[in-house]
Amino acid sequence: MPSGRIRKLSDDGLGVLCAGSKTVYIPFAYPGDMVRVKSTRRRFGRLIARDFELLEPSPLRVLPRCRHFGKCGGCLWQGLKYKAQLKLKAELFERITGIRAEIKGSPKIWGFRNVSNFIVTTNGVGLKEYGNPLGVVDLSECPVFSKRTPEYLRALRDFLAETGLGPWDLRRKAGDVHYLQVREGKFTGEVMVNLIAHRRPAEETAEAFRDYFSFADSLYWSLKADDRDDPRGEPLHVAGSHFIRERIDDVVYLIHPNSFFQTNSHALELLLRAVGNFTDGERVLDLYSSVGTFGVWLAKRGFAVEGVEVNPFAVEMANRNAELNGVNALFRVGRAEETPIGDYDTVIVDPPRRGLKEAGELLVKSGAERVVYVSCNPKAFRLDYENHLKKAYRVDEAVLVDMFPHTPHVEAIVELTRRR
Repeated sequence: MPSGRIRKLSDDGLGVLCAGSKTVYIPFAYPGDMVRVKSTRRRFGRLIARDFELLEPSPLRVLPRCRHFGKCGGCLWQGLKYKAQLKLKAELFERITGIRAEIKGSPKIWGFRNVSNFIVTTNGVGLKEYGNPLGVVDLSECPVFSKRTPEYLRALRDFLAETGLGPWDLRRKAGDVHYLQVREGKFTGEVMVNLIAHRRPAEETAEAFRDYFSFADSLYWSLKADDRDDPRGEPLHVAGSHFIRERIDDVVYLIHPNSFFQTNSHALELLLRAVGNFTDGERVLDLYSSVGTFGVWLAKRGFAVEGVEVNPFAVEMANRNAELNGVNALFRVGRAEETPIGDYDTVIVDPPRRGLKEAGELLVKSGAERVVYVSCNPKAFRLDYENHLKKAYRVDEAVLVDMFPHTPHVEAIVELTRRR
């Protein structure tokens, strides 16, 4: 098996070992590490190390805080010093997009996540193993999510033991309980617990659920009708408030089990300020507006905001958030690629991971002077820019905000202005 020194990282944050004619990609290995690969597997045309021996550690390494590091798929870079993480993220972004950008670190790098989805399986309760779709790390802690993780997991295990509800079997695709989703308002202290299950709760089960999770401000039981491995279901309100609140700067957001909300509350203010710094004029279109995260914050700063979002429930939540904050913002249901874009001063786009695709052409033909593109997928941004946006817009500036410490991911905010 090959051995040698890691000289660089792949675009997805794996250590790259070039040994003779072989290239091996090594999870949890970093530039400067001297390694010996013990076994490999082939995936998507690449050789990925299953196991490796660290012969000599990189000077960039630091002792990971979490006992599950190296097995859990949540934190690929927890073994890297935080300053090194930021430098490498900026380098990867520049390599992929050709854009050099300043990077702003997360104000907190532990306990920053405001949501965690714990999978409940016959193999354990916790998070997926890296590179093993059937492997689950039986968690006892999660330092990136919350100090209260042991309390949440203990309540779940006790609840399952008393009720006899069966965990999900990943091979057989059968069982009663599939996920436990916990959301925390980091600045309000409010907690929402949402159990995702394949059966409705009997009355005595619902009573036990309320008892074991009595610490929650909002309690939901979501009914999952399919066997897909994701934490989604039809939410049934069981106890407490229908929403929890999160406060970012001077804006309050309502959060529901079906809400998409940026996962790092502590870095979200940096992200919002970066978007605000690139926004100009008076009239703003918030395309892919979701629950109004950007639109409501900008409206609070005096912009007249219209938002478009394909998900009707997200639109309802966005309008509630606008009303709650008393701002001039109106959100409506619509598909981004079918939205006629008039003479807005600025269009904010925060598309799904696949990017804008055909909606990029609409922007090119629009009268919008400025586009602020928010993206956690630099490859999708590059394709959108090269295939569409480049025809009408130039890149003026870009800022990176580290919403995802201990992972290779980063959020980019790119300011595009119309070419003269």
